[in-house]
Amino acid sequence: MKIHWHAIFVIVFFILAIMIGTYAYHSIEGWRYLDSTYFLVITATTIGYGDITPQTDLGKIITIFYSFIGIASVLYLVSLISNSVFEKKFNKKIKKLKNKE
Repeated sequence: MKIHWHAIFVIVFFILAIMIGTYAYHSIEGWRYLDSTYFLVITATTIGYGDITPQTDLGKIITIFYSFIGIASVLYLVSLISNSVFEKKFNKKIKKLKNKE
């Protein structure tokens, strides 16, 4: 199995962003840690229920920047997974075609 170091980097980066963001929202907005993590994941995956929203100006500014970073990380990770699945299926088809010849 081939290790995709950039995928590992993105996962570690995303986890660190969640951890730092969780602490930031806990400190700035006064939310519980679970609520802060929930908000970050909902924002990064673009679900955005709207049940929790930042009330302070600093919280709103952090949300603006986190949205770009979090959404980009999630989309990149999804593209890596999709590419990996496609590549495996494509290679299987190529092997089948080569075996028929």
